[in-house]
Amino acid sequence: MANSQLKKAIVFVAEGTEEMEAVIIINVLRRAGIHVVVLAVEVSSGPVTCSRGVKITPDAYIGDDSVKIGSFDAVIVPGGAGGTSVLSQNAQVRSILAEFHAQRKIVAAICAGTLAIKTAGIQSKVPQPLRVTSHPSVKAQLEHDFLYKDERVVVDSNLVTSRGPGTTLEFALKLVSLLVGEEKASEVAAPMVLNFSL
Repeated sequence: MANSQLKKAIVFVAEGTEEMEAVIIINVLRRAGIHVVVLAVEVSSGPVTCSRGVKITPDAYIGDDSVKIGSFDAVIVPGGAGGTSVLSQNAQVRSILAEFHAQRKIVAAICAGTLAIKTAGIQSKVPQPLRVTSHPSVKAQLEHDFLYKDERVVVDSNLVTSRGPGTTLEFALKLVSLLVGEEKASEVAAPMVLNFSL
């Protein structure tokens, strides 16, 4: 999936998004030279208040004409119970997730964010059950529709899922690897003093 052209990714945020996941994903992808647009959902201006009160100022708001959604290579859903509820129920988000998956672009979700994959109906469009993971608290809502894996990061073709705040670095680096290559992921990881290998 990786090539030399500039890659672009959307990271959705909403009121109640898990800030650790959102910020780590944004940071790691930007370190890798990926153009990241933080796209707020159901907030029309100003910052988004995340699950622990941290405020994130988005780059754009869903529905902005300036954001050409189709020009992006990946779309990413952070977790957080409140944020996931908003993102899972938003018709535009569900449509974007389904379209990206159908176009074989990267669709990624972490923690409770995997519920947005379910509400987007992606699993109904493929012949085999998709392999996913999530935060353990939402496993029961996913294991009947997907081939659920208790693994830190799960890749099933262009669908990437992960478990929670503690797996976010691995998840983000996997996205870097898929978008711009393993060499770039290793280069980005080197100064981070990680306690795991890529």
